[in-house]
Amino acid sequence: MDWLRDHAWETWLGLTIVLGVAELFSMDLILLMLAAGAGVGMISALLGAPLVLQVILAAIAAVASLAVVRPTALKRLHSGPELSLGHAKLVGERAVALTEISDQQAGRIRLDGQEWTAKPYDETLVIAPGDPVEVLQIKGATAMVHPVPRLES
Repeated sequence: MDWLRDHAWETWLGLTIVLGVAELFSMDLILLMLAAGAGVGMISALLGAPLVLQVILAAIAAVASLAVVRPTALKRLHSGPELSLGHAKLVGERAVALTEISDQQAGRIRLDGQEWTAKPYDETLVIAPGDPVEVLQIKGATAMVHPVPRLES
């Protein structure tokens, strides 16, 4: 028991390293949180805390990191930009009206280098040729557009 008391920090360090390396294979952040608890145990051993207190502090740190740090870290790791495929990636893009666009007469726009059929999103609007528009929705093969205001100079 004297050896363990004198070399407890080395045991905690070894446990921290083993858990950290094992985390590289599991990639679920559980072993990393346990390694953090072992790190707290090592620090408390270096500060001269009794073995029972080292174990208690390590357990508290591991449980706290599992409860507080891990959920936040997982959310951050698994979040990212949403992948838009197909027509959904065109929503929000800007285009140019090639013909007059109204609710009675579908027009044409140049969108992402291609010609698309377009109707105004607001049925009361008439969009003139050459006006910049923004795509608000795609319905089938028709882009629902709204004019982009121009700044007059």
